[in-house]
Amino acid sequence: MPQPLPLIARADIPAALGLLTRIPVPVDGARAAARGAAAAWAWPVAGLAVAALAALGAGGALAAGLAPAVAAGVALAVQAAATGAMHEDGLADSIDGLWGGATRDRRLEIMKDSRTGSYGVIALILSFGLRWSALAAILAQPGWGGALLAVAALSRAGMAALASALPPARPGGLGARVGRPAPATTATAIGLAALAAILAAGPGAAGAALAMAGALTLWALIARARIGGQTGDILGAGQQIAETAGLLLLAAAAGG
Repeated sequence: MPQPLPLIARADIPAALGLLTRIPVPVDGARAAARGAAAAWAWPVAGLAVAALAALGAGGALAAGLAPAVAAGVALAVQAAATGAMHEDGLADSIDGLWGGATRDRRLEIMKDSRTGSYGVIALILSFGLRWSALAAILAQPGWGGALLAVAALSRAGMAALASALPPARPGGLGARVGRPAPATTATAIGLAALAAILAAGPGAAGAALAMAGALTLWALIARARIGGQTGDILGAGQQIAETAGLLLLAAAAGG
């Protein structure tokens, strides 16, 4: 018999926070493991929590009289601290592997290596640079907090979509352990993120969502072509790529 939603939420939301953030929350490990990919609907909630902390940091910087560019740096630092930089790590590992290996097996081997190569370093520099610049433009406008919340929720829903669309590329990795979210689970994640984005950022969230969906689709095609599926690194990189695309779209709309 299906569990009532409140019981599921009490397990899945802490599980999402425990998986995707370093926010100290009590997690029922056995229940979270049993739920696996079924809890992916709650990943956007983890994104909202990270964005809320980043907004507090950026708001404090602005209130202290610091420039939007400085506040943007504070927001990025808070996000990295709140997630343990796991998505940034996934981006670096993915770019190193996908572009540094000549064969599928070699690419997967490189992605498992904890060392960061030149491709990964360049990817991190570009990612931080683009997001920093976009955030600085967004923070100079009213309603910037809603933009942070919208992009954070939508990018985590994109992770669920990637995990659902692509098979695990290797047995035993994070992608294989968590499993593939069912279509209904992915739809719930997308619907929840879309609702949060519209409430937070208004109609402007639609353009960001389209940009993020396009970027994630391209990333999924690249991952399938080069390693045959997804890994935890691929999912983390997808979050970073989607976030960058969303922020750039919102910055352009803000006149940045």
